[in-house]
This record gives sequence, C-alpha cells and structure tokens, in this order.
Amino acid sequence: MQNRPLRKRCIIVLLAMTYAVAWTTGTDARGPQSKAKHIIMFLGDGMQLEHEIATSRYLFGKDNGLAFHHLAYKGYVATWDVTTYNKYAASLGLPPYNPVGFNPLVGYDPIKGGRRPYPLQSSGIDVNYFLSKISAKIPAADSASTATALSTGFKTDDGNIAWLPGDPADGALKTIAEILRDKKGFSIGVVSTVPFTHATPAAFVSHNENRNNCGAIGTEIIRSFQPEVVIGGGYPGPGGTPTYQYLSKADHDYLKLDPASPYVFVERTASSDGSVKLLEAARQAVAQDKKLFGLFGGPGGNFESPVPSDLPGTPSISRATIENPLLKDATLAALQVLSRDPDGFFVMIEQGDIDWANHANDFQRMVGTIWDLHEAVAAAVDFVNKPGDDIDWSNTLLIVTSDHANSYMRLNDSLKLGAGDLPQQDGTCPACTYPQGQVTYSTTDHSNELVTLYVQGNFRIPDFYRYEGKWYPRTRIIDNTHLFHAIASAAGVETISQLRPKSPKITLNNS
Repeated sequence: MQNRPLRKRCIIVLLAMTYAVAWTTGTDARGPQSKAKHIIMFLGDGMQLEHEIATSRYLFGKDNGLAFHHLAYKGYVATWDVTTYNKYAASLGLPPYNPVGFNPLVGYDPIKGGRRPYPLQSSGIDVNYFLSKISAKIPAADSASTATALSTGFKTDDGNIAWLPGDPADGALKTIAEILRDKKGFSIGVVSTVPFTHATPAAFVSHNENRNNCGAIGTEIIRSFQPEVVIGGGYPGPGGTPTYQYLSKADHDYLKLDPASPYVFVERTASSDGSVKLLEAARQAVAQDKKLFGLFGGPGGNFESPVPSDLPGTPSISRATIENPLLKDATLAALQVLSRDPDGFFVMIEQGDIDWANHANDFQRMVGTIWDLHEAVAAAVDFVNKPGDDIDWSNTLLIVTSDHANSYMRLNDSLKLGAGDLPQQDGTCPACTYPQGQVTYSTTDHSNELVTLYVQGNFRIPDFYRYEGKWYPRTRIIDNTHLFHAIASAAGVETISQLRPKSPKITLNNS
C-alpha cells in the first residue's frame, strides 16, 4: 500500500513522456500521424483581435464567443512585406530587404509592437508603431503581398500577386494551390465576398506583377488555372450598362455561354435568392461532374454586407440583399463540390469586406462582416463533423487567420458594450464619429499589428508550434510565410523556404 503513490507518480510521468514523444514525433494513440487531405483556410481580410472581440461582445456578450475562438490552437502572426521592411529599414539607417540577409525584427519589432495582440495597451507599447501610411515612417503591408506570403512562403513588394519582389520577368512563384494540385492531385477552390480577381483570392490561383491588372488575372484564373470552384464578386451589373471591370466581356461570355467551359455557371439575378441559386448550382456541378463558378456582388464588385441592428440584449443581423449568398452558403457550396475528390482539396475562403468596413471606420458594417465569417467557420466545422463520409478531423486541417490588420480600432472597456448593443455612430463613414466614446479609430488604412491564428484538426498542431519564435525570439509569434510551410507539411509536401535571415541584430529585452 505504501508504494501506491509512488507507482501512481511513475505512471503519470510515463504518460507525460509518451505524450511528449507523440507531440514531437507526430504520433497519437492511434499510431502515425495522418496527412491532411482536406485543407480549409479562412481569411478575415483586415481583421485583428479587437475587431473579433467587438463582434463577439455584440453577438454573445463575451470576448471569446466566435466559432473560431474555440479551435484547438491559437497563435499570433506577423504580416510585414518587403515594402514595409524597406520603410522601417530606412528609418533605422539599415540596408533594404535582401532575401539572403534580411532581419525579420526590422519588419516587426516585438519590443515596440508587443509579443501578442492583446492586451494592446500594455506598458511599453509604442502606439505610433502600428499606424500605417500616415507617413513613410509608419508603414504596413497590403493584401497582395500578404496573400502572396501565405500562398507561396515568400515576402514580396506591395501590390505583387504571387510574384517575386523587384518584379523580375520570370518572377512567378508557385502557390500552395498549384503545389497541392500538382503533387497531391487536390481539387482547388477560392471563395470571396469581394471580386474573385482581387488581391487575396488572386494570389492563390494566379500570378501578376500588379494587383490592378484584373483583366489578365481573371483570364489566367478562368482559362488557365481553372480552379474546381470559384465563387466571388465582380458581377458586371446590377442594373444599367454592364461594367466589365473585374473580368472581360469575353471571359464572362465564355463562362456563361460557351459549352466548352468546364463550369456550371451561376450569377446574381434580380429578386432571386443567391444562396439558393448557388447551392443548387453546386448540386448540378456534382451531378454533371463539372466545376463551379459563382459570380455575384453589387455596386463596386463586393457583396453587400450583412446588417446588425442596435437591439441591446437581442443581437440581430439581417441580409442586406437576398441576391448575394451569405459566406456560409458559399462555403457549403464549395465544400459540396470539392469534397467529391478522393485525392483531397484545398480551399481559401475570404470575408473580404471586413477590410472595407475598417477602411471606412464603419463599426456596424464590421460587426456584420465578422458575423458572416463566424457563421461560415461554424458551417465548415459542422461539415467536417457530419457523419457518413471520409472527412473528419483525422484528415482535415481548418485554419482561420487574417492577411493583415486595419484601422487600429480600440474598444473603451470603461464603456463596455453588451450583446446586441452597437455604439452611437453618427454621420456617413469614413467621416462617421462615435461621440459616446465606446470605440475609437486611429487610421482608415492598414496597420502593422499582429493578427491572430486559429487551427483545428489532423493532429498537425506541431506544424504550427515549431515556427513560434523562429524569426521572433522568445515570443509565440510566427511569420505569415511560415503558414505556407506549415500547410504544406501538414499535407505531406516538401517545400523550399526563403533563404534564412541573418542572426537578428535587434534583440529583445528580458521582460
């Protein structure tokens, strides 16, 4: 009897050692770690943690109620690009970015910016460090370069779409979508609430030196890469004379009229429910063994954003129009088509209007767009959990993050908003004001803040942990380029990293 506590302690130690070995070697109780066959990547464009907290408080009256807040892994991501790096380097009297000898702490300095995105008001944080494009000394990346980092593992210039910095003639970079299609036979999808030729979706399935070359980007996506699923904005209407701003008339006619097109094509139609139309088109694509192309959007190309109401105690969000699908329905349509591929799939799903809401300092619209993302992530989780198929958390990787931050929005916790409660919002954004002080904005542009990262599934969490602090010592920060390599590793694909940076010359303090 006297030896029982000792035996118990030995068993606990043995179990802990077994768990540690499994964690580091990629095994679990069921044996060797499986590879990810199904990769679902959500991006909340321009979203940072304070935006998430604001939306969670509106919906649930607490800070961590969103669907992605409950995923297994939570981390922090640095998002600087080459343009940002060079502006910071110039201000520090350092040489510009060089892939054979850059210092990542020039791009993001945890001493000035913090080791985590919240609490952001902690002692020693340099507020001015975050604010972007107010002057050349306060830079931040754009969606083209940050999406390129996520899709290729390479830092590049502001405005580049899967293209090397400096715009060399042969600068096209292989994207994770291309690699997984070529090496694993994956089906590929891109979904967005902004035009499908915009920077974020484009960086996964096209290549260009300039994000504004929408016509060329659209043609490459539609006629060359031809993802198995494309759903996004860019519809030439509605109403009046069509403005083929985001795709050419020839490409639109090809999708809509040419029998040689591989797609079941569906687009916005007056007075028709876009969610219903899109899900029916997905069913037809599966039945006909074809690809799916959904073209929606409104004036300006984007989907009209869901609209929250100021109803304290009773959060309520309505569709701005039924003619565009909600992101959750676009997600389910994409998954319905992609999941038929026995080899697996990769899909990038973007709520791109979060960024537009924050550019306008529009709190109400921001809440509606993040709710849209929350609902889409919840739908994807339910899809994976659905019984009766071969898709489950043993072979599926779900990622939620942001390409970059925007607006440096802050909540005033002394005037805390509850469920269903929106701040008084006067005027028309971006000139709107918040006279009661519950919320403040410091810019209408991007900021160099950390963004959050959430991951679930496939027992592949070590693929993310091993990058923590790799470029930012004594922190849990990973770089956005590292996400590319973590995803490839989870799928069992070898990748080539950027050349390693020199040993950092800017060191962290010991606090």
